[in-house]
Amino acid sequence: MAMASIPLLSLTTSHSPLTNHKLSHSSSFSPKSIKTHKPNWINTIKLCAISPKNEGDSGNVTPQSATPATSFLSVLCPLLKFFGGGDPSKDRNEIIEVATSSISSLARFQWGSKSTNEIDKTQITSPFLQLYEFEACPFCRRVREALTELDLTAEIYPCPKGSLRHRDFVKKTGGKEQFPFLVDTRTGITIYESGEIVKYLFKEYGQGRNPSFGLLESTILTGWVPTLLRAGRGMTLWNKSGIEPSQKLLLFSYENNPYARLVREALCELELPYILQNVGDGSARSDYLFNISGSNKVPYLVDSNCNFQSGDYKRILQHLFQTYYSTESVPV
Repeated sequence: MAMASIPLLSLTTSHSPLTNHKLSHSSSFSPKSIKTHKPNWINTIKLCAISPKNEGDSGNVTPQSATPATSFLSVLCPLLKFFGGGDPSKDRNEIIEVATSSISSLARFQWGSKSTNEIDKTQITSPFLQLYEFEACPFCRRVREALTELDLTAEIYPCPKGSLRHRDFVKKTGGKEQFPFLVDTRTGITIYESGEIVKYLFKEYGQGRNPSFGLLESTILTGWVPTLLRAGRGMTLWNKSGIEPSQKLLLFSYENNPYARLVREALCELELPYILQNVGDGSARSDYLFNISGSNKVPYLVDSNCNFQSGDYKRILQHLFQTYYSTESVPV
C-alpha cells in the first residue's frame, strides 16, 4: 500500500516559551504573546540515506517545592544508571528487552492504553501542548498516561539527566529545574507537578470527564515498576548524543505499549524533540495512522529529515542511534 506523504507543518524544533510563566488564564492570550526560544548553538543534521521510521484552576498557582518522592528519585537515578549502565546504542537482548517492557505494561494495567475522549479533528495534527519530561520518571509517566486517555497530541521535549538543550529552558521559564513541566500555548498556562498537570488537562480538555479510576493514585504504587524493570532506561543523556534535527520527529504511540516504550527511551537518551501522536484503543487518530503507514500498529516513527518511516521498533532504534550521534562524547 502506498504511504501518504507527511506534511511538514508544525514539525520545527523551535520552542515557544510564554512571556509570563505564572498560571494565569487570560482571555487576551494569543500566539503573538509567545516569543521564540532560539538555542545558543546550532547543530547541523548529517545527511543520511535509508531505503524504502492538586488541580490547577484559572487563578495563579505557585510551583511546589520538591517532594519526598522526587528527592527519592534523585537518589534512585544514579543507582539505576550504575546497574543498568552500558551503551544504549549497542545490540540488546531482545527477549529481556521485550519481557521487561511487557511486564512494565502489565504493572500499569489499563492506564495509558485507551482513549476515552472525543477530540476535535483539528487537534489531530496541530499540537498546542508542550511537555518537558524524561521517560523513566514515574511522574512524567502519569502525565503521558493522561495524554493517551485524553487522546491529545503534544510536543515532547526530553530532559534526561545531563540534558544540554531543554532543562535550561524549563529553569528559565518556570523558575526551577523540575519535571514534568507543561506549557499550554493555547491558554498561556505553564505548570509543574504531575497531579496538577493531569487535573488541569482533564479540566481543560476532558469534556467533563475525570481521570480514570486509579490513574493518579496508582503512580506511587506501581508507577515505579517500569523505571525499575527497565533499569533506568530513558533517564540519562547518552554521552554520544548531540545532533539536533531541523524538523521534529513524529511518533505514533500510546503510553503503555511495550514496544513504543523502547523507542521513547531512545528518543529521551538522545534528547530528540518529537511530536507525540497518541493512538490508544479508540483513538480518533487511527485513520490518520493508517493513511500514513497502512497499519494501525504502534510504534510508528516518521523522520522527515531523512525520509525515514518505519513501524519496526528494532529498525527505528538502529536508525536513531546511527543518525543522531556526535563524534564527540559529552559528560553526563
